[in-house]
Amino acid sequence: MGSAIGDILVSRGLLREDDIPRVIAHQREKRLPFGEAAIALRLIQRGDLESALAKQFNYGYLQDASDGLSRELVTAYKPFSNVAEQMRALRGQLMLRWFNGEPLRKVLTVVSHQPRDGRSFLVANLAVAFSQQGQRTLVIDGDLRRPRLHTLFKTEPSAGLAGVLAGRVGTEVIAQVPGLPGLRVLPAGTTPPNPQELVGSPALAELLDAAIAQHDVVLIDTPAGHDCADAEILSARVGAAVLVARRNRTTLRGAGEFARRLQDTGVALVGTVLNDA
Repeated sequence: MGSAIGDILVSRGLLREDDIPRVIAHQREKRLPFGEAAIALRLIQRGDLESALAKQFNYGYLQDASDGLSRELVTAYKPFSNVAEQMRALRGQLMLRWFNGEPLRKVLTVVSHQPRDGRSFLVANLAVAFSQQGQRTLVIDGDLRRPRLHTLFKTEPSAGLAGVLAGRVGTEVIAQVPGLPGLRVLPAGTTPPNPQELVGSPALAELLDAAIAQHDVVLIDTPAGHDCADAEILSARVGAAVLVARRNRTTLRGAGEFARRLQDTGVALVGTVLNDA
């Protein structure tokens, strides 16, 4: 655990040193935690306390003042929201059903039958949730057709996954996500003319071996299964997938057929997530 909550609030300019005795007196009188006493005295706001608590417990948490990352990373910017709580619940289920520390159970694809089912949003926020638990987490953008993770994590232009699979670069293109200890991202890189051949190449196995050796959790975003076979190829190489569907958009028949295709190739369907948004 880090510094006392009062010290953190003072160091961030949210409290003055001469406010501390007043807060402590109110804390003792009302039998409140220090932070709650400061809120009751209207010296700080709820968001200030949440940010300080995240710092105190070394919990990856981005403030509104943080720049460079998309506000769609709700689990990072609003870790006490309902969305973040749902991501933590999903994380818990995946820890029970798949991630058990064994090397062959460190990697999982996140798939959907149709575009715009919320797959990239889910994989990015789930990766944040795993890193907040202290897991060394890598999120890979395996959608070499319409990649999106680089816009969420605001990564610098690089050869990315396409470059790694083509043998142009190595794993040095994997980037640390600023402000979120333990979270790294491998963007898709330049859109190649042969995405299916690349994800089916032997270089993918080499990349996954290296990723498994350095991380506790590896999550891979994929293209929509309706558009191409990339997601099936990636999932077959990994061995397991989570299927994302969107309420009032994803057809039951289409999602069911896609799930059966995955299972026919030996993919363990670890779970299905229904996106209400």
